[in-house]
Amino acid sequence: MVEAGNFVGNVARGGSCNVEDITFNPHGSGTHTECAGHISHEAIHVGDCLKEYFFSALLISVSVPENKIVSRQQIEDAWLVAKANFPKVLNFWKAIIIRTLPNRLDKKTANYSGGSHAFFSSECMDFLNEKGIKHLLTDLPSVDKEDDPNLTAHKVFFSHPTQWNKEKTITEMVFIPDEVADGFYLLNLQLSTFEADAAPSRPVLFEVDF
Repeated sequence: MVEAGNFVGNVARGGSCNVEDITFNPHGSGTHTECAGHISHEAIHVGDCLKEYFFSALLISVSVPENKIVSRQQIEDAWLVAKANFPKVLNFWKAIIIRTLPNRLDKKTANYSGGSHAFFSSECMDFLNEKGIKHLLTDLPSVDKEDDPNLTAHKVFFSHPTQWNKEKTITEMVFIPDEVADGFYLLNLQLSTFEADAAPSRPVLFEVDF
């Protein structure tokens, strides 16, 4: 709450309006979209990387294995299924949304800190790069293992021969309800335009008829 002189930013305390102070870290406070600035010495802002907000997107679901590592083979298998179901639009996918199973409701409120959440292998990131994916969305708190000091999956996805790729984004901590079936969608990735490496975001999926 803001207080300045005679001004009190709280209607309950007699102020004319509510003016709240909010302090948070976008990486740990909920659904957020990040860019290469997350792992770069260079100040790269996510708002400068995400200049379009509508994308063709593929939603797939993969089961979390016992070792918690989502593998390239799992993503490849799901991709082949999608290729068979949507052959005419396969080359138009610019975004992929990966839902992990089991898809429990407590993903919305879980405290992942200090835990052992699932994560993506670097080979999985290689596959997404090969397929030209620009925007990766997942319900995991991070594409990397929590105690990986190198953030290997991030680095592979954002890699570039001479510099970080400034056209890609990763969105973490999304939640996709079970009633939203795997398949092809139009994605509207809504972003708060903070001048930071990450910002709160709101991905919205729209059904597409063929």
